[in-house]
Amino acid sequence: MTSTVPTAVHDEQHAEAQSEPPVTMFGPDFPFAYDDYLAHPAGLGQVPATEHGTEVAVIGGGLSGIVAAYELMKMGLKPVVYEADRIGGRLRTARFDGCDPGLTAEMGAMRFPPSSTAFWHYADLVGLETKPFPNPLAPDTPSTVVDLKGESHYARTLDDLPEVYHQVMDAWNACLEEGADFSDMQRAIRTRDVPRIREIWSRLVEKLDNQTFYGFLCDSPAFSSFRHREIFGQVGFGTGGWDTDFPNSILEILRVVYTGADDDHRGIVGGSQQLPLRLWEREPAKLVHWPLGTSLKSLHGGEPRPAVTRLHRTAGNRITVTDATGDVRTYRAAIFTAQSWMLLSKIDCDDDLFPIDHWTAIERTHYMESSKLFVPVDRPFWLDKDERTGRDVMSMTLTDRMTRGTYLLDDGPDRPAVMCLSYTWCDDSLKWLPLSAQERLEVMLKSLREIYPDVDIRKHIIGNPVTVSWENEPYFMGAFKANLPGHYRYQRRLFTHFVQDRLPEDKRGLFLAGDDISWTAGWAEGAVQTALNAVWGVMRHLGGATDPANPGPGDVYDEIAPVELPED
Repeated sequence: MTSTVPTAVHDEQHAEAQSEPPVTMFGPDFPFAYDDYLAHPAGLGQVPATEHGTEVAVIGGGLSGIVAAYELMKMGLKPVVYEADRIGGRLRTARFDGCDPGLTAEMGAMRFPPSSTAFWHYADLVGLETKPFPNPLAPDTPSTVVDLKGESHYARTLDDLPEVYHQVMDAWNACLEEGADFSDMQRAIRTRDVPRIREIWSRLVEKLDNQTFYGFLCDSPAFSSFRHREIFGQVGFGTGGWDTDFPNSILEILRVVYTGADDDHRGIVGGSQQLPLRLWEREPAKLVHWPLGTSLKSLHGGEPRPAVTRLHRTAGNRITVTDATGDVRTYRAAIFTAQSWMLLSKIDCDDDLFPIDHWTAIERTHYMESSKLFVPVDRPFWLDKDERTGRDVMSMTLTDRMTRGTYLLDDGPDRPAVMCLSYTWCDDSLKWLPLSAQERLEVMLKSLREIYPDVDIRKHIIGNPVTVSWENEPYFMGAFKANLPGHYRYQRRLFTHFVQDRLPEDKRGLFLAGDDISWTAGWAEGAVQTALNAVWGVMRHLGGATDPANPGPGDVYDEIAPVELPED
């Protein structure tokens, strides 16, 4: 989830901020320094020695589940990971049959902002190599083509685009400043000024919770022009058109731009799925109870448990888990990190797992659809020069045609490369749903041929396409959560669930985590942060505590709790 103009839009603010601390995903809803918490030598906390070896169910082997399991293992607990499909979740890296195994396609998460500091803690821990991601108009992107209403514009920088795009950029800047105190909030996030963040955000949540993204634009005098709103929706403000986000809550969009999630993305060499896989196999140098050489993989005999088919509470307020083999195990604590809708459809659940208000919040979760299609090619032919114009023969492409966003990914001029021919969301994604991978490829090639009539993409393809529509994936049913107007209260219930001393005793012990639970859905950082919240919750549930020198998210909860809106 990202965007073309904001990366360029905020150049002035970036220039001013060069000597200031960086923007991170510190708030605005829950301004807790997860990066400092992770880096502290005291660690995340400990459980009593009598609890060492206690099994804790972790349902879902995506990034959130694997991070949670890894940290529980380090504390001396025994995580038992259940995974219905494959380790990684939406960090899914595909390869092409019969092609160089180094050619990868990121079917889910593919670009990561530096502001995701908790995510980068783990990426650095396992030694992942990164490189700039070729977003439109990014410094490392050779060229960008914006194609709207049959008219194409070639650009290396924003200055190469027609004046109307600059007007749209200026309108978005003004809209953010006038309607959302953008510079003030970013300054507070940079300096981690919690009182100021809470002051600004409390007012905006109360004012804007019922407002759509599109309504926010329409309310701004800067966006009085329909043409400007249309261009803004079709081209976006960083990496693609955002008109598919127009019905969503403006609060979702502000979280992205305030925290720099739309900026300076990096891709992971070899694929993002390496992160959960390496954590699965990693043998921590410092851990409690378990002997050196222990890993999540070794604790599981090599493979996680299979899909969970039933969850219910049993005597003593235990969580009982039934898996696809019929195996039944009972735990004193469990963490659920899979898509929330799984609790409504794929897993047989007792009503008493959660308070009724939390069930309502789970049911009201709103997912964005998303589709991608990749093909392997013999070389990065797009860097060839057109003899007539001297331009690249093909560019990173944003268009109002079916493909919407086309990304060009290479590993050097003489090596095979990968094209993401199309990346779409919501209605644009649903248009692809009935089509096979080959049918999708044909439509995409036709659309791109209308933009690049002299380029024969087909002759460079060296393998079969790979594709995904996340709304059609049985264990996901959507790409990521995106709140609609009025959903703030629901999201607050889900995010704050890890602090369970406010819940009835018979509703404790099962903790929610993952992308759905986070404030920044669609970004891996949210999955990591909610995993750490759940780890704190399990530790506390089993009688443990953090070191006073390194308080956890639940220890400081009362000082930084998300804004609470009235229910009446």
